[in-house]
Amino acid sequence: MTLGGRPARLGDKAAPSDVIEVDGKPVVLGRTAGALPRVIAYHKPEGELVTRDDPQGRDTVFARLPALRGARWIAVGRLDLNTSGLLLLTDSGELANRLMHPRHAFLREYAARVRGELLPYQHRRLLAGVRLPDGAARFERLEAMEESSRGGANRWYRVSLREGRNREVRRLFEAVGQQVSRLIRVRFGPLALARDLRPGRWRELSPGEVKALLV
Repeated sequence: MTLGGRPARLGDKAAPSDVIEVDGKPVVLGRTAGALPRVIAYHKPEGELVTRDDPQGRDTVFARLPALRGARWIAVGRLDLNTSGLLLLTDSGELANRLMHPRHAFLREYAARVRGELLPYQHRRLLAGVRLPDGAARFERLEAMEESSRGGANRWYRVSLREGRNREVRRLFEAVGQQVSRLIRVRFGPLALARDLRPGRWRELSPGEVKALLV
């Protein structure tokens, strides 16, 4: 363990600004009373699970995250194995529950690559609402992206919804006879996936960004 770049000794005290590392990995200290929750934005790659342990030994997002002292990271919802993009994690169960609760209806935005172009009636149905096994669902917004005009069999669409049901984006497209071949979450509420945040990397949100989630 190192404290401020030097080996830590028994009895050392860490200031809030000190960097603590264990085996070369930064340790994020638990927050004090009245402090804002800690939140990190993680760029989840395809092929990682949003779970702490996998019986099959597959990669999980938690293996890449900084260690917390006296707490643990809680994922705000999930992205399935084949979906990449923005995943928020926090050390506050209260905040995680708030961000996931349907009452607050945080907008989730995705870039979806579809095998084939949507027909007008499919476009209308996806915006009007379709019946899924777990209830009605619809996109708040659905529009073709610039990449869709470049030819080829695939088309990219930007879609958004206010729920986080299991595989909801994929199931909506499947309900109108289309299949999603790639899915990337690019926004959650006020937070967008930063262009310079590479897959497998994370960054801690600023106090201002955290406060925007608490509004």
